[in-house]
Amino acid sequence: MTLNDCLQKEGAITMESYSVALTDVIRMFDLQVGYAASDLDRIRLTVADLARPGLQLAGYFDHFEPMRMQIMGNVEISYLAKLTPAQRMVAFDQLFSYKIPALLIARGLRPAKECMEMARKHNITVLRSNEPTSTIFSAIIAYLRDAMAPRITRHGVLMEVYGEGILLTGESGIGKSEAAVELLKRGHRLIADDAVEIHRVAGDGLIGTAPELIRNYIELRGIGIINVARLFGVGAVKQENQIDLVVNIVPWDNHQVYDRLGLEDQNMDILGVRVPMYIIPITPGRNLAVILEVAAMNNRQRKMGYNSAREFTERMERHFQENVGSAQ
Repeated sequence: MTLNDCLQKEGAITMESYSVALTDVIRMFDLQVGYAASDLDRIRLTVADLARPGLQLAGYFDHFEPMRMQIMGNVEISYLAKLTPAQRMVAFDQLFSYKIPALLIARGLRPAKECMEMARKHNITVLRSNEPTSTIFSAIIAYLRDAMAPRITRHGVLMEVYGEGILLTGESGIGKSEAAVELLKRGHRLIADDAVEIHRVAGDGLIGTAPELIRNYIELRGIGIINVARLFGVGAVKQENQIDLVVNIVPWDNHQVYDRLGLEDQNMDILGVRVPMYIIPITPGRNLAVILEVAAMNNRQRKMGYNSAREFTERMERHFQENVGSAQ
């Protein structure tokens, strides 16, 4: 059974829905459950943001986003303390009537009696945290944005070479895993073999990782599946890395014209992000690992603003112009 077969059997190669279970958030941030809604285990957060119900406590619900988890801190609790019990009852009755995913009260503050009464009435989960409001607010948002980032699974090998994340693609059996092993022997690190989970982060960043089921494993035809961390040491693997370059490995075709100068900028679109790409034709005897190392270093130079192919072309143009001028 190959690594890909394992993923297919487990149903791991699928597009994930961009939502997070509320129970996962509770576990991740060690939140206390003041009141658990009857459907707590089925509640999923679908918006990667939180909100503080300031104007809503005063009865203003225009442009209110009920899909966001609400969070209260000192400001909201002190405002509610100045209201009468009847007014607090109305405030929470209106807020919870919108069926928000949950209400989180920070700083270890206790929810008002009216809050708990209306939570039971509308079946809304009430949570508590001892963390400062701004701290827990920003931490949960960062977690949700990462968890809900657009993602896809691509077949290939992801390596870190000289700090550059290189995604190796190509048809099955072309030699991607063999090249990865050679790179491992040269001191570089493996992120994923056979299947690479890619998710888009803030801006145009792409982060690649391996599915949990096959993490740290690599498949070599004729040998089988090996544990890279055990064989090469824990320093030879990495959990995730940004994808800086795509290298598409193809068999050499004598009828195909390949770019010899490197002037043609090629890119691959992944989740709406254009990633630089090289197409490397291979024949028996070519040292693919060395080529990949050079590709990584060249890509880093390009990101720093230096393009050797363009410099060489400009140098040749100046040379011909000078020779033509002197000949005339």
